[in-house]
Amino acid sequence: MNNLLILDGQGARLAADDPWTLVRDQEGELPQGPLILPLSRWSARQDTRHGVWLGPDDDLESLELWLEALPLIALDFPSFRDGRAYSQAYLLRTRLGWGGELRAIGDVLRDQLSHMRQCGFDSFAVREDKSAEDALKGLAGMSVLYSRSAIEPRPLFRRR
Repeated sequence: MNNLLILDGQGARLAADDPWTLVRDQEGELPQGPLILPLSRWSARQDTRHGVWLGPDDDLESLELWLEALPLIALDFPSFRDGRAYSQAYLLRTRLGWGGELRAIGDVLRDQLSHMRQCGFDSFAVREDKSAEDALKGLAGMSVLYSRSAIEPRPLFRRR
């Protein structure tokens, strides 16, 4: 089942298909096609045809030299209670200037999507046991952002 939500110029939508295969294993045979590899596996190969996923303890700055060439970065939410990927996303967008696809993976739930968007995520792999159609409503939940964010660096009072 495809539970990938994409944000683009036309808004949020359910992706028709996902060309990327998420590889969680640190070892073993790799499937064919575009892959999202764990940082340690990606670092050993440094193959810019593949994306990379970072866990909460992984160092963002280890990718700094490769940011221009990477097609996708995925940040892992091992639990809905672990918010370190929010900070990683914000730092990738604001400090490191990442402009490519930034995907939320792991324990991604509807209630988190609006805040993930504010931190800079533009694709969301919603948990398999949840409805992606229902999760779309989580992206439509906030129409006005009051404070600054990765997608709108000016607070509301500066936009008037």
